[in-house]
Amino acid sequence: MKNMVLLLLMSLNVFAVNVGEVPKELTLSGENGGHTHDDSAWNSSSIKNKIYVLFYMDPDKKDVNDNFFKTLDAKQFNSTLVGRIAIVNLAATWKPNYVIETLLSARQDLLPDTIFLKDKKSILVKEWGLADDASDVLIFSKKGEVLFYKAGELSTDEIKEAIELIETNLK
Repeated sequence: MKNMVLLLLMSLNVFAVNVGEVPKELTLSGENGGHTHDDSAWNSSSIKNKIYVLFYMDPDKKDVNDNFFKTLDAKQFNSTLVGRIAIVNLAATWKPNYVIETLLSARQDLLPDTIFLKDKKSILVKEWGLADDASDVLIFSKKGEVLFYKAGELSTDEIKEAIELIETNLK
């Protein structure tokens, strides 16, 4: 019985995002999602060659990590060194996709250095084990390895840790 429980627990973490590892490659395209401005495909293998901060969010929880977003803005990291990706989990809300997509397009115009993407079928939840119906924050190294992962609101200490990780890995 112990072995079955252990196997079950291990299998639950097979697709989970683990700090220090490059997550399983995935693509958002077609009916699964893609870029907000032109619906083109996006592949996670593009997360490399600079530090990336990835926000994965339920549209109903879009403001949960505003403090981190504002702190990141205040740091004014060079966008050629630190990139931002915002992926909206459209399957996590009751709101119509066309309304959210319209808002995302407007947001993309305001923040041209941020890559805005749509996940129409919770692909990152299924493939990477990210929290559903939440606000997830991930930080990736230049090699695409996960340096930081948090589901839910970041505390003041976690915001400080995340910023320090970015600064340390820029060197």
